[in-house]
Amino acid sequence: MALINYEVFRTPQVIVYAKGAFERVGVETALRGKKALIVSDSIMQSLGNIDKCVEILSQENVQSEVYTGVVSEPTDRYVAEALALFTGSGCDTIISLGGGSCIDTAKAVAVLASNGGYISDYMGAKKLAATSPIPHIAIPTTAGTGSEATDVTIITNVADDVKMMIKQPAFMPAVAIVDPVLSMSSPKKVTAATGVDALSHAVEAYLSKKAHPMTDVLALAAIRLIVPNLRQAFDNPEDVAAREAMSTGSMYAGMAFSNASVCLVHGMSRPIGALFHVPHGISNAMLLPAVLEFSKESCLERLADIGRLFAGNEETLLMQEAAEFAVEQVKKLCLDLEIPNLESWGIDQTEFEKALPKMAADALISGSPNNNPRVPDQQEIEALYRLCYNYQFASDEMSGKLS
Repeated sequence: MALINYEVFRTPQVIVYAKGAFERVGVETALRGKKALIVSDSIMQSLGNIDKCVEILSQENVQSEVYTGVVSEPTDRYVAEALALFTGSGCDTIISLGGGSCIDTAKAVAVLASNGGYISDYMGAKKLAATSPIPHIAIPTTAGTGSEATDVTIITNVADDVKMMIKQPAFMPAVAIVDPVLSMSSPKKVTAATGVDALSHAVEAYLSKKAHPMTDVLALAAIRLIVPNLRQAFDNPEDVAAREAMSTGSMYAGMAFSNASVCLVHGMSRPIGALFHVPHGISNAMLLPAVLEFSKESCLERLADIGRLFAGNEETLLMQEAAEFAVEQVKKLCLDLEIPNLESWGIDQTEFEKALPKMAADALISGSPNNNPRVPDQQEIEALYRLCYNYQFASDEMSGKLS
């Protein structure tokens, strides 16, 4: 039988988006169950979003329980706590309401509740989810992670200080509800971090060795939305049009990278988060310009496409010029959004140096660097980490360029 090359593209069963989409949560949940566990955090509680969710559910005769224990990047402990509440209270559906941490926690609960085991069992496909997950309705309140439209969850194993990137079809939410109004409460730093996170997803999806035509369309569409609107959402938090563009762009980027995979930025970002507790979006932003410079000569044509989008679809830019423009514009964006480097974040340089071998090894083990246009070895990743420690986004030239 001849070998047939084909691509697979996965998305949630239902996507509800645009202003006011949150009101649909009751209907979508009632179609799938009678009692929902809402996985959220104290911020959503204080803003009244959880109470609103409970009220909308009750209008459709859906009961609910609430878990608000997510207080940082998701960990296996949060998953265990939420799972215990889910099973102990007789829930049959899950709603995540919050940022990527809430959504990723709920994804893990949805799979474990029907397939059993501990979340670390699923790392590296050691255990495959053979049974359909509990129906999961994902409602993002930030415009960045795109987790509502991916089959990936990232959970930190607290005992080993390892961020586990787990990807299986079962982790895809059944429903994504994307309402830009929910993101308007995001502080400026969160808007910046999640916005660059979304840009990282789109850029890496487009540069990935696993990219294909469907992911290319979504990745470029995401960049077109994010580039002109991220600064606007940062400078003018009440700009609904900018928020809506960022929410849609984030979702496009999520669908793109979920199907094309991320690359070196994400591979290096996870160990920083696990060991030094830097939020995922911030650590991606800290790394993105340096990694693009490192990869540039191996992806000139595609990076040039991105550069032309930054230049407002300027077609006259030559390939080398456009690729360099992309890197410089990403640096400028990080500067404008007040993204810190690792040193200014407060990471001790001595502790950072000690951690370099483990971080580089963990990055390689994740598999993401293998998707990068230029695949690094252990020593090159360690050198990139050193470069990023006190990286200057403001400089015209890369400080300590890697050859």
